[in-house]
Formats: sequence, C-alpha cells, structure tokens
Amino acid sequence: MPQGDAFVLRPIRSSDDAAVAAIIRAVMPSFGACGDGFAINDPEVDWMSRAYAPPRHAYFVVERDGRVLGGAGVAPLAGADASICELRKMYFLPEARGIGAGTAMMTRCLEAARGFGFSQCYLETLTGMDAAMRLYERSGFQRIDAPLGATGHGGCDRFYRLVL
Repeated sequence: MPQGDAFVLRPIRSSDDAAVAAIIRAVMPSFGACGDGFAINDPEVDWMSRAYAPPRHAYFVVERDGRVLGGAGVAPLAGADASICELRKMYFLPEARGIGAGTAMMTRCLEAARGFGFSQCYLETLTGMDAAMRLYERSGFQRIDAPLGATGHGGCDRFYRLVL
C-alpha cells in the first residue's frame, strides 16, 4: 500500500531478515546503543521473521524501490500483564527518515496491537533519540519514570506508555 514518498509498509518476510539485522546493527551504534543491555544483542535480530511469527506478534518493514529501509513491531511485553504489548525494534535508515515512514509505521503497529487485544503499549528508548521521542509523544505516548516488564534492555533510560 503506497504511502507518502512512494514507500510501502508490509509484514516482514524471511527474505527480509538479513536486511533488517543490518539496519539494526547500523542504526543502534549511531545512537550509542551498543554493548550489554541493548536490543542489538538480542538473538532474534538475525531471525526477526520467525521471532514475530507467534500469535500476538507482528513486525513490519518499510520498503522503497524494492529495498528495506526500516522496520518495527509489537509483541507481548515480557514479564508483564498480558494486556500490555511492547513496541519493539523500530529503526530506520537515514533515507527513511523525514518522509512520513515513522508515523505510518507507528499507525500500523498500534493498529496491530489493538487488533491483538492489547490495552496498553510500552516502549523503551534512549536519551539522544530525539526524533523518535517526538514521534512517540505525537502518537500519544506518555513518559513514565521506570521500566515495565522484563525486556532485558537495561541500557535504555527513557520509558513510555500509551493506553490503547
């Protein structure tokens, strides 16, 4: 489904796994998000299509001219009430920024979360990811003081929640 600036959002396919892993590994270090406590070290980074195949999981990619430029997903928040999901691994290459892909991806992920019956969405981020935090706040997320659940991402220092 074409959106602004001729990009497409679609569910991840196994053929996208290498591209998504490369994007995560390129983008996270540019924000200082490497080392212990960050999603870059999650084993699922190399097999995102399988990691988001279970019920109540979804991962989407943004594609332009046949090239994957970013992605994001939702899944149940580990260690939390079953009504809470987590917005996970939302990363975009620089050429996907500023064209409306983030807003469109957020809409798609939150629609999926509502469709799965979640009543809240949680996310973690990092100081310095200012554009991402502006997107979260424009989307209705509210800052909270402490992490929820058990994500294993102790390197994150900003936490947000949205009532769906």
